[in-house]
Amino acid sequence: MKNSTLIRWGITHAVGVLIYVILLATFFNQANGWFGEEDKDIVTPVAAIMLFIFSALLTGGLVLAKPIMLYIDGQKKDGFKLLLFTGISMFALTILAFSVLLIMR
Repeated sequence: MKNSTLIRWGITHAVGVLIYVILLATFFNQANGWFGEEDKDIVTPVAAIMLFIFSALLTGGLVLAKPIMLYIDGQKKDGFKLLLFTGISMFALTILAFSVLLIMR
């Protein structure tokens, strides 16, 4: 498989994680207004833990699913490269996010 295709997939997967994180941050930012600030006994921790588990599933799928499929299909180098490109893309987006924070300061 071409490196350009793997790079494009890696960037796409990293951007997918970024979009999910932006949506999740927006949700957390608005949650007090929607649900109130008081604790809802057992419901709040259950909802938080379920959201955490769902987040792990979704982001794990975006980052790991395709590289694992490539590895299992015998394309071990391509699977590793895709995981590497996704990791590099996520690191670059993280640096970009912190750069925006510094600029907005």
